[in-house]
Amino acid sequence: MFDPDTGSYQLRLVQDDRPGTGTSDRTTGTTGTTGGTAEAGAPTASPGRSRRVPEQRRAAEQPPSGGRRAARAAGRGRRPAPEPERGTGRRKAKAGRKKALHWTAGGLGFLLVAGCGGGYYAYQHFNGNLNTVDVDLGGNRPAGADGPMNILVIGTDSRQGLGRKYGDEGSVGHADTTLLFHVSEDRTNATVLSIPRDMLVDVPDCSTKQADGSAVSIPGTQRVRFNTSLGQGGRDPGCTWKTVEELTGIRVDHFMLVDFNAVKTLSTAIGGVEVCVAKDINDSKSKLNLTAGRHVVQGEDALAFVRTRYSVGMGSDLSRIELQQQFVGSMVRKMKSGDTLTDPKKLYRLADAATKALTVDSGIGSVAKLTSLAQDLSQVNTKNITFATVPVVDSADGATVELNEAKAKPLFAMIRADRSLTEVKKKDKPKGKSAPKPTETSKADPSEVRVTVVNGGGPVGAAQDTVVWLQNEQGVALSSNGGNAGAVQAGTTLEYAPGQGDQARALAEMMGLPDSALKETGSAAAEDEPMTLTLGKDYEGAGTPITAPTKAPEGVQSVNGGDENVCAK
Repeated sequence: MFDPDTGSYQLRLVQDDRPGTGTSDRTTGTTGTTGGTAEAGAPTASPGRSRRVPEQRRAAEQPPSGGRRAARAAGRGRRPAPEPERGTGRRKAKAGRKKALHWTAGGLGFLLVAGCGGGYYAYQHFNGNLNTVDVDLGGNRPAGADGPMNILVIGTDSRQGLGRKYGDEGSVGHADTTLLFHVSEDRTNATVLSIPRDMLVDVPDCSTKQADGSAVSIPGTQRVRFNTSLGQGGRDPGCTWKTVEELTGIRVDHFMLVDFNAVKTLSTAIGGVEVCVAKDINDSKSKLNLTAGRHVVQGEDALAFVRTRYSVGMGSDLSRIELQQQFVGSMVRKMKSGDTLTDPKKLYRLADAATKALTVDSGIGSVAKLTSLAQDLSQVNTKNITFATVPVVDSADGATVELNEAKAKPLFAMIRADRSLTEVKKKDKPKGKSAPKPTETSKADPSEVRVTVVNGGGPVGAAQDTVVWLQNEQGVALSSNGGNAGAVQAGTTLEYAPGQGDQARALAEMMGLPDSALKETGSAAAEDEPMTLTLGKDYEGAGTPITAPTKAPEGVQSVNGGDENVCAK
């Protein structure tokens, strides 16, 4: 097993009564703190710790037999391939196994060590650190596309258990910092979208699961700050998840929740993060005190840096977002650097600190599953990561902001359509990788296309206007008006059954629909059964294409993840 004190591996015989190998029975509560700076102690099972958010804790999973290969296969839900025969000599681990991309403080930091060994004890230790929440997302979610991945990282400003150190003593917290990570299907690029906390949104109804298995329904609220989607009124991360999906029309796959301690412990574990400020800063609110120039910050200084807003830019949350983007970009580069990857003790401290500060959804609530996720993300070059902010305009009250729909809608459409904000060469898709999409099948004649059109967010009368346009100008005589959809949705979708791919392709071409808008249902349709076209908020009118743009609108704030010359002003 790996000894973090010596940076080497030791052979230890596994006995039935060995201590520290059982799974953790911790349950999460509403009070308590996470640990401070991570220490490189022996990887035994963690003692019980109470947590602030969430309500549930799933028992840690036993690692599959067969070592790392089996763990990776288990994370993907597949049976591991047989291990090749080996001699008695020790082989050096490949460096590539260590290089897993890390997104934000606490989010995926520990995955750097997923492939570098540590054995059963370390596996159990990291599994015991993890906390999970079983979220209830209900139905009427945006259509998803196979391949691209969307991960919601939520930073809570909860002060429970922290005393008066950061003000607002005892606060249950809000969605203070929210990042939507979109990773492309071919893993060549990623977009990291910051969502302003003070943006006015509609928070939908949501259901939260309690520790005893029961569910509590929390009513939605209209035109409130985005940050109230977490913590307030008992809302859990699933409520923030639903709010983001309704706002953007982008289907989220997983979430990760981090707190103040995540920034402190992760930055310390990797030996600090380099940041730059263009002027002297002495902020009485965040307690950040830096002279102009470059600095390496960690611990409390790192937390102060990402919390600062009054001393930079226009003194708003939007200015603070730019600081956070600089910090996360620099942290990703540091975590992928040789200085971190080749230091076993630093890797262990990083993994231990991250898992202690991390809460995830039950879909990725084990080291094996997170390792599988990391292997996908590790393929993205930092130069192909774009950090951007959801476009907003000032509200009349001067304290909040509102969505700039003219710029935000095209940006959301680009992410839904899996289009990069950086120019990258797409990877060739392996032949036989998946079944053909509708856009790759034969195209039906308009007279053979059967579709029911429903309005799920378009202008009033959009369904009937579209039917008239389809029949009179496109020759789709077998189209009909289905009235209003059961729920409002951000993006337009077309649902079709197996065997209707040629019809779907024909209609998608007429409507200008991206591949991400097409959703194949599970069962075959009868010969005369129509497809369902649901018009979303992105639908502007009959004859106006819905295809996503290839470039982001002018004026969208963004920064490249590989840019080492970003400096806060």
